[in-house]
Amino acid sequence: MPKLTFFPIGNADCCLMDLDNNKKLLFDYADKRNLDDKNDRRIDLPSELRTYLNAAERDDYDVVAFSHLDLDHIQGASSFFYLEHDKKYQGDTRKKIKELWVPAAVIVEDVENGTEDHLAVQKEARYRLRNRKGIRIFSRPDMLKDWLKKQGIDFDSVKHLITDAGQTVPGFDKQSDGVEFFVHSPFAKRLNEKEVVDRNCDSLVFQVTFVCSGSETYLILSADAPHDVLSDIVDVTRSHKREDRLKWDIFKLPHHCSYLSLGPEKGKDKTVPVPNVKWLFEEQGQQGGIIVSTSDVIPSVDTDQPPHRQAANYYREVASDIAGEFRVTMEYPSQTIPKPLVISIDASGAKVVKRNVGGGPGIVGGPAPRAGVRR
Repeated sequence: MPKLTFFPIGNADCCLMDLDNNKKLLFDYADKRNLDDKNDRRIDLPSELRTYLNAAERDDYDVVAFSHLDLDHIQGASSFFYLEHDKKYQGDTRKKIKELWVPAAVIVEDVENGTEDHLAVQKEARYRLRNRKGIRIFSRPDMLKDWLKKQGIDFDSVKHLITDAGQTVPGFDKQSDGVEFFVHSPFAKRLNEKEVVDRNCDSLVFQVTFVCSGSETYLILSADAPHDVLSDIVDVTRSHKREDRLKWDIFKLPHHCSYLSLGPEKGKDKTVPVPNVKWLFEEQGQQGGIIVSTSDVIPSVDTDQPPHRQAANYYREVASDIAGEFRVTMEYPSQTIPKPLVISIDASGAKVVKRNVGGGPGIVGGPAPRAGVRR
């Protein structure tokens, strides 16, 4: 059965997706743990991922997607992955990438003053694009034309590597892979309004559809999208009468449970979402749905940085209303011993794989009502 694994790495993202046909996809990577701090409860991500790959007797991922270039989505990538553009990033212990997925912003952004991880990811993406293999770029095609022209690259020779919002990702389909990826972002409206790249606004947002024994289960991967981007996604999708493309049984929350992904005001005890975001969570969430906050422990007091307790209070209400679950990666199964949060998907829907408080795996939680049953 397909399986999702979210890792306890603090306010950072990494999701491993295992498919029935043994394909493995990794969405973001952020090695945040301080190995010199024995009290750091964040997981040793590179060691954990190596263990997963060793168990599968392989040294590569079919896809690695970087939703955008913020460090909480790429930190440590230059140390972990085998990168084709430079021999210093190559070696037997590094993990290979069959296909790299990035937004066009990763190609065109100026990161010359960034970290080694920023530079390495961008150079790898540009190298693969120049060589016309092992890369998929997400964007309105026009965004890349000027850059390609300056590089002396014929647009027609690479246009098959570019996927725009409103399309499904080539190379994966429901019949052969049991999964389909529908692209929501980046999209033209955002790109037309900016003079400089806004990473959060131009980050990758997908609806992923899993098919098991004819039953469909939906996942939203929302990167760090703020409320105005989510609102625009809802507007665009509804204007094309494609509301089904925003259904969800599993929702990976944007920006580590920040109130800014719900609305402009934090609120006293609960963030009130703007209308389109309210519709997305309250009308599109399916019975038994699972909301995942890839974040630090939810605080009991007000904080400037996410996670915000007011946003968490809203999401808890949404989960309660659909007889679902609200899970925080640094709280599962406990705050003292967080472990990877695993969600299995089968014909009955999505279920959190239960762990004992000590961290050992227990039995899979029985289906609530079936995640995916319409209300």
